[in-house]
Amino acid sequence: MSRPVWAARRRPLHRRLTTFVATAASVVASVMASVMAMLAISGCESPRPMTDVRLWTKHYEIRVSSAPLKPYAELLTQYTVTVKDKATGQPVSGGEGRIFASNREKIKVDDGFASGPEVGTYHASIRFPSGGDWAFGVQFRRDSTAALERTDDWVQTILPAPPLGSDTPKSK
Repeated sequence: MSRPVWAARRRPLHRRLTTFVATAASVVASVMASVMAMLAISGCESPRPMTDVRLWTKHYEIRVSSAPLKPYAELLTQYTVTVKDKATGQPVSGGEGRIFASNREKIKVDDGFASGPEVGTYHASIRFPSGGDWAFGVQFRRDSTAALERTDDWVQTILPAPPLGSDTPKSK
């Protein structure tokens, strides 16, 4: 006479636990190896900090970066503007434009672009009279016969002026 299924002989508890622990250890080891491999691969290339603002108009792709990266009030901030044609991806040289900003107190600052040594690169300088949030914009045209195209505005925080006699951000 055969034994019922529920009465089937089972392995002893210690053998079942040993098998379970060995299987769990194998799974944990393989997961850890996968995680370590992903960390090693991702660690090869450090993330690049965002150092510029990307803007678009109908015909142009515009990138704006500042030096120092975090502008201070009452100190001259240099802006580098790179302009490319959206359709071709080629730099636009010989263009005209300006960068401008205003704050909540209705203070306005701006500067026209001066062509840089690199093709499609322009430079401007702005000295902010006060810190706080400033709304920025860029206007650009390929030449004097083309219409000015304006980017969407972006907001950038200008840090308060450093105390007199302290190191300026440029010297750090």
